[in-house]
Amino acid sequence: MLLDEHLSRRPANFQPLTPVSFLIRAAEVFPQRPAVIWRDRRWNYGEFSRLAARLAAWLQSQGVGAGDVVSLMCANRPEMLAAHFAVPAIGAVLNSINTRLDPQTVAYILEHSGSRMVIADPTCAEMAREAGYRSRTTVVLLADEAGASADNLDLFADGGGTEVLEATAVADEWQPLCINYTSGTTGLPKGVVYHHRGAYLNALGNVMALGFVQKTVYLWTLPMFHCNGWCHTWAVTAAGGVHVCLEKVDPALIFSAIEQHGVTHFACAPVVLYMLLNHSGRRARPLDERVLVGTGGAAPTNALIAQLDALGIDIIHLYGLTESYGPVTLCTLPDTMLHTNAGAKAAYLARQGVSHVTANRVRVVDDKFTDVAADGALMGEVLLRGNTLMAGYYKDEPTTEAAFKNGWFHTGDLAVRHPDGSIELKDRAKDIIISGGENISSLEIESALHQHPTVLLAAVVAAPDPKWGEVPCAFVELKPGHAVDAEELRAFCRERLAGFKVPRRFVFRDLPKTSTGKIQKFVLRKDATS
Repeated sequence: MLLDEHLSRRPANFQPLTPVSFLIRAAEVFPQRPAVIWRDRRWNYGEFSRLAARLAAWLQSQGVGAGDVVSLMCANRPEMLAAHFAVPAIGAVLNSINTRLDPQTVAYILEHSGSRMVIADPTCAEMAREAGYRSRTTVVLLADEAGASADNLDLFADGGGTEVLEATAVADEWQPLCINYTSGTTGLPKGVVYHHRGAYLNALGNVMALGFVQKTVYLWTLPMFHCNGWCHTWAVTAAGGVHVCLEKVDPALIFSAIEQHGVTHFACAPVVLYMLLNHSGRRARPLDERVLVGTGGAAPTNALIAQLDALGIDIIHLYGLTESYGPVTLCTLPDTMLHTNAGAKAAYLARQGVSHVTANRVRVVDDKFTDVAADGALMGEVLLRGNTLMAGYYKDEPTTEAAFKNGWFHTGDLAVRHPDGSIELKDRAKDIIISGGENISSLEIESALHQHPTVLLAAVVAAPDPKWGEVPCAFVELKPGHAVDAEELRAFCRERLAGFKVPRRFVFRDLPKTSTGKIQKFVLRKDATS
């Protein structure tokens, strides 16, 4: 059927998709509903929208306009959340920087992105100043709660204003919304460009996947700088839920916030869950209301599932990348497994599951680009295609083209597909250990080690070997107050793994982690070769 010419796009029937619209709607539809809690302060949606509008107006007064990059180095504060609406609302590009990077890397990001300014909170002031000096980037400091000096930006003074947040500068839903830099573990960080369309769709996908509703109280344990908080900055707002801003990951603060504010959801790396379970001040009785946690990374173990269940915490296992706006697949327990034992739950939740509703297609293919059999055994690379993928890597056409080779995004992750259609990661392509011609999954060994009662965290990498080429080397972080030796762990692994998969070396140490809790295997690989 050919469309008549008059059946065309026009302002009345087509508007660019943008997540900024979620806050605009919230302020119009339920301005009195609680929106943000931080320390002892609270804002409703009307007040929070005005805060974002003040930031947008201030940026424009500084000459920031469409296409300009605005960087933030900030903990999970209201201003950081507001920037996720204010910066894109004026057509500018948000650059949320990892607060734990070194000055040289931050300076590189500021230079590479062409940032107009970096806005920093008091905890990041020294780092921002040094990076700003190196990159010749303007540094603006946020006011602390006590108030602002003449040199600080204070967005908290409402003054009964009538500021209105608008998104009229969003002319094209494909225009850049933000640029997020990868960790740079294999070289310089890469600038991953998100567009308004993808962020809008992924936020709504997360609303449905995690069950965000008006009664949702979301605790910000996940850094907002990490994939824009997996797009939850926009998702919770779309649902009309409450954002509880937490500036640092501290088990005591997390438990306190859960009880004080009636938290229903949070998201984090598995290391945070272990921190909660091993916290000396952890309450003996379950939480008053069950809490749903989205987590990704190491597969949850039997012990983790059982202890969290007893505490009143349910898990959704998520999988995604910076390039996919955060989560792209999810694994939830089916109703038939809700009352099964922890071992069965852990085995099922080890999977990364299926794509959520707005994430589109996920394939697992072999080296001939053919889909592997859904038998839970044959491994292949995970490929993605859909509307929630990056526009590309900024100023890096070759890497962008390689990532999107053959019309699919190549994740570099290896997985199997189960008969029910769900996928289960087995390793990163670069983390597969090839010993004597046999492929060994580091994740399989790590999963076995995590079952030992003394092991808090385990990471396995390849170590060079004159006979086999390379062999597994296990780095182990023990639970506080526990002890175990290499022989005991080696025997434990022999009971659960084929002989050639048992680590030849065990190194006991605190594992290096990123600010989001991911283990830095590139550091361990260097140590394994020394």
